Amino acid sequence: MAGGGRTPDRGWVATTEGEHLRGRRVKDTRPEVALRKAVHRLGFRFRLQQMVAPRCTADFVLPRYHVAVFVDGCFWHGCPTHGPKVFRGPNAERWTDKIETNKARDRRNTEAAEAAGWTVLRIWECEVKVSPTEAALKVAERCSAPGRVTE
Repeated sequence: MAGGGRTPDRGWVATTEGEHLRGRRVKDTRPEVALRKAVHRLGFRFRLQQMVAPRCTADFVLPRYHVAVFVDGCFWHGCPTHGPKVFRGPNAERWTDKIETNKARDRRNTEAAEAAGWTVLRIWECEVKVSPTEAALKVAERCSAPGRVTE
């Protein structure tokens, strides 16, 4: 089918406004890379794209401290400040459902990772864009929290 290969039964209507979403990065996004660089500058070492629970992969983990970090995009994860408040157009209801599904999955993944013994830290894309260093300090703070392994 022309216009993105979507099958007609999926109900999505191709629009020119949505073209920028095609081929978007899922991992190694700019905010994610910026945060990792800032965390590395602070002297912390990490592993990328590690599964911390079944069907739950963190953007990066600091295994020494058992901290799992997720960098959530403002649009896709429904940032309370920068996420869309209202969708318009032929796909509005579907976009609302998509964002709510993502939020529910984020909650499930956080619970699953915590149940597996990980300390979960979720950082918004906008936090990293404002100050990668401040966002990295949040990671450092979580790693130095009482009860964290340091050897």
